Amino acid sequence: MRRESVPSADRRKSRTPRKVTTPSSRRPPPRPRPSPQRPRAQRRRRYRPGTRALMEIRQYQKSTELLVRKLPFSRLVREICFSFSRGYDYRWQSMAILALQEAAEAFLVRLFEDSYLCTIHAKRVTLFVQDIQLARRIRGINDGLG
Repeated sequence: MRRESVPSADRRKSRTPRKVTTPSSRRPPPRPRPSPQRPRAQRRRRYRPGTRALMEIRQYQKSTELLVRKLPFSRLVREICFSFSRGYDYRWQSMAILALQEAAEAFLVRLFEDSYLCTIHAKRVTLFVQDIQLARRIRGINDGLG
């Protein structure tokens, strides 16, 4: 038996009508989007864990600039001075605030160095608050600021 190439009447009714498009009503084809990955030449360099930290350590050891911003430190000094002077606002020379900032940063750097030695002694890599407290306690009342 041979099938006819013309579909039967009930088959024709079950089909959904197709939309007829004319060339004038077609949308332009979508533009190709740029790929989310950068081209090979523009990809950022990925360093192994710890390499970036060592690079930053070397960078900060070579530099001599202050690490804390001057204006926030100045506001902190003035606020502490205001609280200790019973509400009287003293005037500060810029060189005096700069000397305080130099001393404060030197103290903090040395404290972090000692604290990290305590961390390494405890066979850890992460610096904890207890390491800073131990470093201050070992230093004593003169160097640890009580």
